Amino acid sequence: MPETRALQFESFRLDLSREQLSQGEDVILLTNKAFEVLRYLVEHADRLVTRDALLEAVWPETFVSEAALTVCIHELRRALGDQAQTPKFIETVRGRGYRFLAPVNALAASSTGRETAEPALSPASGLAGRQAELDQLHTWYAQALGGERQIVFVTGEAGIGKTSLVDAFIGQVETTGPQWIGHGQCIEQYGAGEAYLPLLEALGRLCRGAEGEHFIALLAQQAPSWLVQMPALLSADEFDLLQRRGGGATRERMLRELADAVETLTADRPLVLVLEDLHWSDGSTLDWIAYTARRRDRARLLVLGTYRPVEAIVQSHPLRTIAQELKRQGRCVELLLDYLSEAGLRAYFTQRFGTHALPQGLIEILHQRTRGNPLFLVNLVDDLVRQGVLAAEDEGWALHGSIDTATVEVPESLRQLMGAFPFSRSPYVT
Repeated sequence: MPETRALQFESFRLDLSREQLSQGEDVILLTNKAFEVLRYLVEHADRLVTRDALLEAVWPETFVSEAALTVCIHELRRALGDQAQTPKFIETVRGRGYRFLAPVNALAASSTGRETAEPALSPASGLAGRQAELDQLHTWYAQALGGERQIVFVTGEAGIGKTSLVDAFIGQVETTGPQWIGHGQCIEQYGAGEAYLPLLEALGRLCRGAEGEHFIALLAQQAPSWLVQMPALLSADEFDLLQRRGGGATRERMLRELADAVETLTADRPLVLVLEDLHWSDGSTLDWIAYTARRRDRARLLVLGTYRPVEAIVQSHPLRTIAQELKRQGRCVELLLDYLSEAGLRAYFTQRFGTHALPQGLIEILHQRTRGNPLFLVNLVDDLVRQGVLAAEDEGWALHGSIDTATVEVPESLRQLMGAFPFSRSPYVT
């Protein structure tokens, strides 16, 4: 997997190796702490980042007041030309933290040594054409709130918008009241090698969150074999004590402990557990999902697991078999994301560009060229705007030139990405 060397948003470039922000040829001077704050926000783009998370990430093991963070945010807004009242980059979520709004591309070193962009969905594309799917997630969440545990697999090929949909749902749920939200991700190189990797990541984030002490205390009481896997959260004495209580735990004990802890935890408030890229997951994580799904006790729990079915089949990953068995038993549901229709493309354009008039035939040709794949659609439109082929004018958007194979081509930034998924249906018609 290419190493990320820089992050790009709008006309700005965040160089991770040089720790430098630039715009075109101009280097923008930032203090070290302001750079670290910006880096953290950009790496967590379109997600709520709490003040506590920023303070912990940028000033670890150091006591500073929130005024230090406020000064950094003010410095960043000045450097980016941003306004707090009408933010384009950094949005203040009153009383909670901040959210980075702009779409972000990761620039990675290719095999030739050159930097190539790995495109990302823009925040605006997350909901366009996906309202029915979003509503369905809220329906399942409502059932979870009633104590009926929900295991939901959000599936679809790469670039179809699984993460964007889940992030949009989480963003809405966060405004509805107190809840626990845990997030873990499987990684291609490591997922199958380390037991419970995404679960431990999600638990670790909850333990480091705003009410982490309460969460740690609960795990210490009901799931010591899990807490002992995260020694950085404990003092030396606490770790030694837990090792005596939770050390040498069997697989069955670990499954039962965390399931019991989740049921106790959700008596206080609901838990939404997001586990991404399960097609790379380890077997132990799948065992816990299956064990939890089959428990009959009341739990205000919603597990959202994302995966690519084609990749799971090609790799003969056990996830597909487990998901099918749980579905047959009525213990899980699957939300399959398909390509966007032409109506979905129109919704995207309305969301991104407003109600301005579009050139005749634009929606149809873009749907033909991308087949409604959200990732390819967003980046193709970005490419047209960047080249000036699609431009805003007084009476709406206009095309400078004809819509044909000469003007609507695969953006260079996507060619490498397309080659990474040889078993996926190409979204471009040739």
